[in-house]
Amino acid sequence: MSITVSSPITGLPQTGLTSPTYTVVTDVAPTTNAKQVAVTALGGTQTGVTISTVSSPFTLNFVRPVSLRALPAPNPVTGVYANIPNNSYQLITRKGVTPAANQIPKIMVIRTTIDVPAGSDTYDAVNVRAALSAHFGYLSQLSAGIGDTSVSGVM
Repeated sequence: MSITVSSPITGLPQTGLTSPTYTVVTDVAPTTNAKQVAVTALGGTQTGVTISTVSSPFTLNFVRPVSLRALPAPNPVTGVYANIPNNSYQLITRKGVTPAANQIPKIMVIRTTIDVPAGSDTYDAVNVRAALSAHFGYLSQLSAGIGDTSVSGVM
């Protein structure tokens, strides 16, 4: 299965946004090992939110390693692996935000990095999936709180 995004994306709860949705179209990713979408329309009540433009992008980019790494051979005597490499995946969201009146947008960047030890994708896939499930569930449950903290600085 590959990374595909259904449009529109249903946003999670945030203070001030009612039933947010984001219509996305396939965009050209900055690298060949990535897939990117750009937000072209909004749904729900999102007063003041802007869609993607050249000057103020609103993109989501999923990046996989350029070269996927496999588990190397273990030490022939001890059976221990000396070095287990990681395959790092990232979801990078870029959104133009305005810092003050009459200012040009600056780019806000949100990164989620997933470092999967080589070999665990085969030997322990269920625990890789469980970790991802918990991670995204946690982010989902905390979405509005993270938004409030990102704006107020209060946890």
